[in-house]
Amino acid sequence: MRSIPTYDLYGEKAGDSPEFWLHCETIPSRSSLYRWEIELHRHEQFFQILYIETGSGDAVFGEEVHPIKPPAVITVPPFARHGFRFSRDIDGYVFTILTSHLTAMPADHSQLGEWLAAPRLTELRAEHADGSYIADTLHRLAAEASARRTGPSGLCEAYLTAALRLTARLYTEGREEEEGTSENERRLNRLVSLIHQYFRSHRPASFYARELGISPTHLNRIVKQRTGRNTQSLIHGKLIDEAQRELLFTQIPVQEIGYRMGFSDPAYFSRFFVTQTGLSPRQWRLAQNRGA
Repeated sequence: MRSIPTYDLYGEKAGDSPEFWLHCETIPSRSSLYRWEIELHRHEQFFQILYIETGSGDAVFGEEVHPIKPPAVITVPPFARHGFRFSRDIDGYVFTILTSHLTAMPADHSQLGEWLAAPRLTELRAEHADGSYIADTLHRLAAEASARRTGPSGLCEAYLTAALRLTARLYTEGREEEEGTSENERRLNRLVSLIHQYFRSHRPASFYARELGISPTHLNRIVKQRTGRNTQSLIHGKLIDEAQRELLFTQIPVQEIGYRMGFSDPAYFSRFFVTQTGLSPRQWRLAQNRGA
């Protein structure tokens, strides 16, 4: 297995280093020296934050590759294998923090500490107010760090703490939304399967909600978000699709098709079809045959 080099700052072998707790530089100033590709490496003593303002690329965490879509924040704890591939128009900052100083800072270790323990890529979503605040805070941190003031900087610590806490919150909220989206996709797929199974029985929307273990209101909200329709419209749509298929591809009488679709009253089937399509079943069939 290829060994992963350990560096203080990338390209500098671990060893004696000046006493500092925060170092800041631009991403191009470092990555351009390595043709915009930083190979897998790790740091023993440092926690790093990359703020990506423009450009693109990939963040590599061990065997995982994450596309970079700016603006974004990348956080890398010590000992984590990481590397980067950047486009030539990349811009932003790299903050390197001495781990011993970071752990001494005031923080909610039960949540923030757990989040800091693994490498993360967090997109600063434009629709989220925290995203622009994080970007502004990191710009201020870069300016304060670049001023090279002597002695401890309370402002640097305040900016750093605020940026990390807000980024952790934004990342966590984004994951919760993704998990919720995945669950709703699963529910919608299950709903479509259930409708296919029971549409001829004319079951109400409440039946499908009960089968999915959620309220009819919640189900309706999911269907609306994913399709722009409500649950009942989805059920009726399946009935009409199947009825039209029978009308178009068979010579079965309209009354018999109505029975097949679960309608005991042919007149009710005809009224339902007119409501959904604007034409009676016979008119729709004739119009399709003329078109053929």
